[in-house]
Amino acid sequence: MTAEQVKSGRVAEVFGAFAKLGVTAFGGPVAHLGYFRSEFVDRRRWLDDRTYGEYVALAQFLPGPASSQVGMALGAHRAGWLGGLAAWTAFTLPSALLMIAFAYGVVALGDVSGAGWLAGLKLVAVAVVVQALWQMANALCPDRPRAGLALGAAALALLAPLVLGSAVWGQVGAILVGGLIGTLAFRRDPPAADLGGPLVGRRSGALLLGCFFLLLILLPPLASADGALAVFESFYRAGALVFGGGHVVLPLLQAETVPTGWVEGDVFLAGYGAAQALPGPLFTFAAYLGTAKESMPTGLIGGLVALVAVFLPGALLIFGVLPFWQTLRRKPAMAGAVTGANAAVVGILLAALYDPLWTGTVRGTEDFVFLLGALALLMLVKMPPWAVVALGALAGWALL
Repeated sequence: MTAEQVKSGRVAEVFGAFAKLGVTAFGGPVAHLGYFRSEFVDRRRWLDDRTYGEYVALAQFLPGPASSQVGMALGAHRAGWLGGLAAWTAFTLPSALLMIAFAYGVVALGDVSGAGWLAGLKLVAVAVVVQALWQMANALCPDRPRAGLALGAAALALLAPLVLGSAVWGQVGAILVGGLIGTLAFRRDPPAADLGGPLVGRRSGALLLGCFFLLLILLPPLASADGALAVFESFYRAGALVFGGGHVVLPLLQAETVPTGWVEGDVFLAGYGAAQALPGPLFTFAAYLGTAKESMPTGLIGGLVALVAVFLPGALLIFGVLPFWQTLRRKPAMAGAVTGANAAVVGILLAALYDPLWTGTVRGTEDFVFLLGALALLMLVKMPPWAVVALGALAGWALL
């Protein structure tokens, strides 16, 4: 078999793996990281916990949809930039198509916020995060100093909204502080193994980073009040200026579409309710808004323009930064920083498990017992996450 055939086979492998996750990964960006770890660290063994933690830390630090950026990095790790593109396409397409379909039939869709099957899916997502957090903590925080660093990062992430009014700076700050402590406390930690994967070169990476900033600067004065370029500029700016992704991007999208008259407020809320019920990245809500837009471009074309625009900044950043990260991570001080940042990532996941996942999902004894059952299936029975997702939706429909 030739090298080209091997590469082609790996791209197809990446597409198939992420296509499965694209229809089973419910629960938002934090839950997605749990699904990714279960699939690619535990089951397929494409990489180890330490390397996976590096990708998560890097994506948390960059603007854009964090879980989608981790997915792109995992695809690139396995099969180069084509693998990264295959990962994004397969993971995004199912929910994007459903959101476009919902935009065409938003009136018939109705309100899904109180559906039992949706409650079951949310509780399963919490269980997936608990499992991933437990396993990542064992791998990335095996001693007291790193466990303490993770707990401190969790506290910082939780207190930041109260003190600073924004959860974003708590997450970024926790990673920065963790990295700084790591350069001092874990400096002798040996450099991690090579990330692997035929990633883009430095020249290409620099070009991609240049494109990110060039589009961010030039699009606003070039875009008119309406039209395809105006839609592209609005959604590109929303995707470029949000950290963490997921629910964080919703206020930006609301500000870009409702006050401008592109969509009505109740149409926005109907699509938001539907987005909670779907697997895959919440950023695909942009496809719904582009499709439901009252002025041209609208329909399928508007949906596709908005979809590409909102994901493009994150893709340019993750592929642009990775070739430089390959070199930086080998330096002894940076190796220590990576160790500290990985511990901080565990703390950020712990904070996200509490708020918004636990506080927004586990509302009583019945929910907690349901969650324990899902955890038993995942951690004791070793049932695959997609099967627990399906069973959780059925059980939620019957019981909740």
